[in-house]
Amino acid sequence: MSGNRTFTMLKPDAIENGHMGKIIDMIIQAGFSIKAMKFTRLTEEQAKKFYEVHAERPFYGELVEYMTSGPIVAAILEKDNAVADFRALIGATDPAEAAEGTIRKYYAESKGRNAVHGSDSDENAAIEGKFHFNDSEIF
Repeated sequence: MSGNRTFTMLKPDAIENGHMGKIIDMIIQAGFSIKAMKFTRLTEEQAKKFYEVHAERPFYGELVEYMTSGPIVAAILEKDNAVADFRALIGATDPAEAAEGTIRKYYAESKGRNAVHGSDSDENAAIEGKFHFNDSEIF
């Protein structure tokens, strides 16, 4: 996915609060095309594996519990400079610090319930995308 693809996940709070369509619309309006998308629910095992980079952090248990509390939407997005452009679109992790017009400014509840995940590098976009999709699902 190097350079022009990234991975995102709409988190349980975004789905629970009815923001899924609005967030997807913001993504499309920002020039991203959706190459793969699925509505699913993470098991505890999947959430632990996906967030294992944070396993030693004090918030890990709460993060796993939150990410398994409801359905998510996983997606592969495409656009030139996809990772950086998507990170700009989602805004800072803490919605109080997020720029006006960003997804998190509009739809995040808190730093912990922040509506959306976005890969932070081309390498992680590839890893995270492959976690949720196999090659035949990504066209």
